[in-house]
Amino acid sequence: MLGLFRLATASAFFLLPLATLHAQEEPAAPPSTIAVEDVRPDEKIAERLRAVLDALGREGIGVGVEASVIHLTGEVAEEADSAEIAAIAERIDGVVAVRNDLEVAAEISEQLNPAIKRFTARIEQAVARLPLLLLALAIFVMIVGLGFLLARARLWDRLAPNAFIAGIYRQAVRVVIGIAGVVVALDVAGASALLGTILGAAGLVGLAIGFAVRDTVENFVASIMLSLRQPFQPNDLVEIEGDTGRVIRLTSRATILLSLDGNHIRIPNFVVFKSRIINYTRNPERRFSFDIGIDPDADLESTRLLAQKTLAGLPFVLPQPEPLVWIEDVREAGAILRSGAWIDQNVTGFATARGDAIRLVKGAIEAAGVSIPDTTYRIRLEGLPAGQSSQPEVLAERPTSASRSEPAPAAFRESEEKALISMVEAEREGEDDLLRKDAPQE
Repeated sequence: MLGLFRLATASAFFLLPLATLHAQEEPAAPPSTIAVEDVRPDEKIAERLRAVLDALGREGIGVGVEASVIHLTGEVAEEADSAEIAAIAERIDGVVAVRNDLEVAAEISEQLNPAIKRFTARIEQAVARLPLLLLALAIFVMIVGLGFLLARARLWDRLAPNAFIAGIYRQAVRVVIGIAGVVVALDVAGASALLGTILGAAGLVGLAIGFAVRDTVENFVASIMLSLRQPFQPNDLVEIEGDTGRVIRLTSRATILLSLDGNHIRIPNFVVFKSRIINYTRNPERRFSFDIGIDPDADLESTRLLAQKTLAGLPFVLPQPEPLVWIEDVREAGAILRSGAWIDQNVTGFATARGDAIRLVKGAIEAAGVSIPDTTYRIRLEGLPAGQSSQPEVLAERPTSASRSEPAPAAFRESEEKALISMVEAEREGEDDLLRKDAPQE
């Protein structure tokens, strides 16, 4: 028995692969075909399509079905209606193809009917949603009103360094709360999807406006920077882009100067921000200098020391830094002495001090017997006509220093620029200004 069992097991072991190979070599059975009974008859397809079109209110559409091919005829108001009906017909179960012969109606009334229906439908929807829209509008007004009340708070005046920056803070609060009001109102009205469109359009419009008013934006930013870091104060004597005058005020658009001639100079703030500014008032001590020529045959060192001693003896010249005189150049007409000294602008006028120094130094040099060369050029004409004398014209004798009396210098001459201070103060009365005494200064 045990032997028979082993024989049967071995036979099955060898026969199983053969059976498997034989099964793989047999061809696969062909797929089942679609039964003709499962295909819907043409009448049922036509009835189904007509029912769908009647439910959608599509009247006057001819439907014919032959061999599961739908034939559409009739007139529609728009080309979009024809495409929509054809798409519906293609979705009917059992349809093989759709033959679309729908035509757009030529009558104007037929073409206007869809637009009138859509407009009427939108009006009905708006009327139905009117309470919700009114609620959204009321919420928007409440939020915007709250924003305006918050913007009027005194808090911004305490936080901002000046009134101009406080106004920017208030405007920013109004804009942020206004945007929040729009978002909440659209969400309540169920139109939050419009928010992305509105923001996108606002971004494009803002970009276009930014390019169009680039100079204005640059001037606005410069006004902010100048109001925060003030390079000058009211009544400071400054020079900006070659224009010299006393500062009247700094506005949100321009810097106003009063020139030494009493004229108003209006400089845009972006020009001021990018320009080289010389503030003559910030440091009360100011140095003046001038050149004076002397005879090249004179003792240069003695003359230099004389000029320096004369400067040091003037009552309006400061002892420190001490006045200096040096030989700047030697030319054909003579040597050039350059003199420099310091004064206190709060006590002595710059222009008057410089003028007195030139006059007194020149007088001291001439009194010492040193001539100052005349740089005037004279032209001598050769071959004068007959009858005209060739003798040189006798010029009137120049008065010597001994024949002239030099008035004593005034110790403290008021600055001619100070006459403008009262004019500037009068101009500043009752006018808004971005300059503050307690603001940080550069």
